[in-house]
Formats: sequence, C-alpha cells, structure tokens
Amino acid sequence: MSSRHALAPARSVDDHRQRIEELLRPLAARDTERVAMTAALGRRLAEDVYSPLDLPVFRNSSMDGYAVRADSIATVPVTLPLAGVVAAGNTGELTLPDGAALKVMTGAPIPAGADCVVPVEHTSSDGGTVTIETTRAAGDFVREPGTDVRTGELLAAAGTLLQPRHIAALAAVGLADLPVTRPVRAAVLTTGDELMPAGTPLLPGQIYNSNGIALAAALTDNGVEVVSLAHSTDDHDEFRQRIEEATALADVVFTSGGVSKGDFEVVKDVLTPLGGEFGSVAIQPGGPQGLTVVHGVPILSFPGNPVSTMVSFEVFARPILRALAALPELATTEVPLLDPVRSPAGKNQFLRGKLTDTGVSLVAGPGSHLIATMAHADVLIDIPADITELAAGTPVRILPL
Repeated sequence: MSSRHALAPARSVDDHRQRIEELLRPLAARDTERVAMTAALGRRLAEDVYSPLDLPVFRNSSMDGYAVRADSIATVPVTLPLAGVVAAGNTGELTLPDGAALKVMTGAPIPAGADCVVPVEHTSSDGGTVTIETTRAAGDFVREPGTDVRTGELLAAAGTLLQPRHIAALAAVGLADLPVTRPVRAAVLTTGDELMPAGTPLLPGQIYNSNGIALAAALTDNGVEVVSLAHSTDDHDEFRQRIEEATALADVVFTSGGVSKGDFEVVKDVLTPLGGEFGSVAIQPGGPQGLTVVHGVPILSFPGNPVSTMVSFEVFARPILRALAALPELATTEVPLLDPVRSPAGKNQFLRGKLTDTGVSLVAGPGSHLIATMAHADVLIDIPADITELAAGTPVRILPL
C-alpha cells in the first residue's frame, strides 16, 4: 500500500546535497604534508611511493635448519661436520667450509658457499655433527634478494588509503615518513543560550550540549580533522567573533541551531547579510538549512534539534566528506519494512531503524529530539517525498549509520 502526492515547495534533498558537494568539492585540492609512519594509518598518499631497496635485502633462510651445498647431500643419509650457528641479525661475513654444514635460524643470512637449507625436522645432530636425512635442490628454503620487491618498483600509488597492509610494506623498506594529503579541517560551532557543557548542573530551561560532541565525532569518523569545537550564545556579536575564529582555522565550518523561524535565530540573522542562503529543504527531520561562504570558507548550518543535526550530517555532508578522505562509499541497500510507516506529504523522511535478518524495524518515533533512542538504530530508512504510507513488507532503501 502506498500513496503519492506532489512535492512541497522546498529544495529537494538531492538538490541540497548537490549544492553542498559543489561547495566542498574544491577541497579535493588540498596541501601535501609528511607524517611519521606511525601516524599514516588511514591517510591518503599524495604521491606514488617507490621502494628504495630490494626485499629481501640479502639471501636468507626461510626455515630453521642447516645451510649446505646441495651436491654435498646428494646421497642421504649423510653426516657432516657442524661449522657453527648463524642467528638472525648476524652481520659478519660467513663462509661455509667445503663438506660442512652451518646451522641457521629463520631470517639468518645464508653463508657464502651454501645454496640450500635443510629444515631441522629432517636432520639429527649431536652438537658436533649433523646427519641429513633428505636431499635438497639448490635454492630450497633460500630467500633471494629482490624476490619480494626490487629497488625502484612501485610500492603504493598516489591516492591509496593507507591500511595496515600498506604500512607493513612501506615500513619494511625503511621509510620513516610518507607524503599524504592533508585531511579536511573542520570547525564545529553550536549555538543557543540553553546549551550547557557536561558536568554543569542544569537550571530549568537548560540542556546539555550534545550536538558539538556528536558532530565532532561524526566528522572524525569520516576522515575529517576537527580543529575547533566551540559554542556561542545567541548574542550576535559573540557569534560573529566565533565565526571569524572558525573560518581562520578550518576548510569548512558546521553550525547547529539558529536557522529556523523563531525570534532568536542568531545563525540566520548574522550570516544572511553575509550572503547566507537559509530556507527549507523537503526533509524530516532537518528541514531548516543554511549555506554560507565567509572568507572563502563554506559554512553548513544545520537545525539545532539533536536528531535533526545528526540526520543532516548523515544525508548531506557525509557522502562528500568520505569521498574527500578517500574512504569507501557506504553502500545503501533495500530491505523489507517490518512495520507500517506513515510519512508527511512532500517530505523525504529519514526514520531511525534497526536492521535484522528479515528486514528493518522502526526505532522510536520520528521526533527530532529523540537522540537517546537513536543510539539503538544502525540505519536510516529513506522514505521518498512523494510517499505517505508504506505497508509492512514493502522494500525500502536504508543508509548505514
């Protein structure tokens, strides 16, 4: 069962998302910086990186065993004098005497004159001699230089999102730091006289400031460096000062609150004369939205209700920020509704949902204040603007949280 109606006279979700992408796309051309290998995980390589040396660097043993010449063990069993032990990390110049064996550990250098290794489990030793019980061909259990990578070979290409496997390879060739693209830098600015920091006793009419912490966490989780987390009261002069500070530090600024149609909408009041665009987007929750550019820095202004702030980020900002950070796109899918849904005509509704093996169930109601219950959701259920009712069992698009 479904019902369809004409769209409300507001900017569509897709149009608003596209506008934000247009504002943020130039941030793809960011500076390069060098970071220590220990800080490179999750960063994007800015340049191709080539190996400065061969791996392995030297001939070494792939087994604990005995280094010998293959022709000395052509007939087995054979007992050879033991000329010594070579440990991993031995830096001396070693030569295998004719007709002898050298005990070698995994990773130890292969002595000159030896061409194969017999694993220790195929031998027996009394300490002065070793009895070889199996033959081996030249090259057996010997790692030759450059068989992993050669000097000058490409190790990782520009644009690679560095994962532990890349770090392992790059560290193995002795690189101490790497050229990476600087992350997008964001400032978060919450507004409202009613917002109090955690740990402060609340007076009547006051609430704790969750939006700033939540936005900062969402940005960090999507590859953005949060360089400022601040709050402004509804005083216009204070908010102007905070905007000046934020735009001096960041590539993009996120504000929450002060964008609707009330009497104390400080964000809209201050930014509109600076060219800010404020109006309604056909979305629930999160209808009031604002976009401004100050000193060349985009400012994305979300409504202040906590769920509205988080849904706005997920729907409008997260896709482009993940692309800028070279993070994989979060795939959407369709699954059956487990509950019937009613949705307001003309608004693209995003309901909180819990994914199960059989479909998606609703988590709490659509209220934009229900932030605590949002913690139990793991997806957003995307109800198009031209649908007002959906029966249980109807396939719906879901966005992972």
